[in-house]
Amino acid sequence: MNTKQLRQSLLLILFALLGIGVIAVYSASSMMSEFTYGASTRFLWHHLVGIALGLSVGVACLLTPYTWIRKSARWLIVFSLVLLVMVLIFGQEVGGSKRWFRFGRWSLQPSELMQLSLVMYLADLLSRKVGVIQEYWKGFFPPLAVTGVAGVLCLMQPDLGTAVVIGTVTLLLLAVANARWQHLLGLIVVGVIAGAVLIFSAEYRRRRIFAFLDPWEDPRGSGYQIIQSYCAFALGGLTGLGLGGSLQKLFFLPSAHTDFIFSIVGEELGLIGTAAVILLFGLFMLCGFRLAMLAEDPFSKYLICGLVGMLSLEAMINMAVATGMMPTKGLPLPFISYGGSSMLFNLLACALIFHASKNGKEDGLKRALYH
Repeated sequence: MNTKQLRQSLLLILFALLGIGVIAVYSASSMMSEFTYGASTRFLWHHLVGIALGLSVGVACLLTPYTWIRKSARWLIVFSLVLLVMVLIFGQEVGGSKRWFRFGRWSLQPSELMQLSLVMYLADLLSRKVGVIQEYWKGFFPPLAVTGVAGVLCLMQPDLGTAVVIGTVTLLLLAVANARWQHLLGLIVVGVIAGAVLIFSAEYRRRRIFAFLDPWEDPRGSGYQIIQSYCAFALGGLTGLGLGGSLQKLFFLPSAHTDFIFSIVGEELGLIGTAAVILLFGLFMLCGFRLAMLAEDPFSKYLICGLVGMLSLEAMINMAVATGMMPTKGLPLPFISYGGSSMLFNLLACALIFHASKNGKEDGLKRALYH
């Protein structure tokens, strides 16, 4: 397929995922919304507002000159890092973590903006270091330094999941930029060792690992959530219980409309429904990386590759956690999980993918999608 067909396919995939998300969020959250607010559609309306804001910001991005977007990368990463510092001081503490700014009924998680701005910055930085990328101090180390600062600030919240995502995406971009394999291998070894130290140095992370290995050892404590997720998939079987028929959403499965919404999809739509979601994300990744390969300039190639990799990795981690293939981690399922700021930045990332696929030659919504 050419770039026009790939963009159109990507747009259809995106709206299919958004449609599934709207239905899943309403089904998974209606009982909790009714119990908490006295209205079954409260979470649904917030979710729709998040989609509307994301699409609006995405359209504004597509109408912005491409050169401006590249120039804004340096300022955005600085702004994002400042927000990460500020959230540690002024952020709202939830469950022992300071990750959010609260504005009335709405919240903002600075790490979500940081992931987006970091990919933009790394794309710009690596495109300027094409000739020296195989030199450690001149080409390989500068991207690591910026990612390291962002990762440390995330770990201070603490938020190991986001740190893992940005570290993996940085590794992906360095590999695409043709960094030396010895440097990449060394980075992987250091990352694995650091991850092991971080996991086993914190009691709650150790509990998650033990719950992952044997959730039935503590079925009412650390293993409760994943066991309830297993029950959801088991009840769903091949064809599911039908839309709205979930039993686990009746206050059995925690975070049913956010981190574990994939479990509700499995319970109500069965293996067929979950396979459809996996297929859509697989096609999203395939079309996105194909667009990156067809990009004519390094900045566009790295930007598309980084954003597609970021969204795909978050989706894979979320689905792996819900199915018990990874320890529990609070990452939403892109385009499907309930969320305001996460939906906004995910849709903005998609707009940047569409815009970058035009390689900055043409601006405007119509041209960015269809030309």
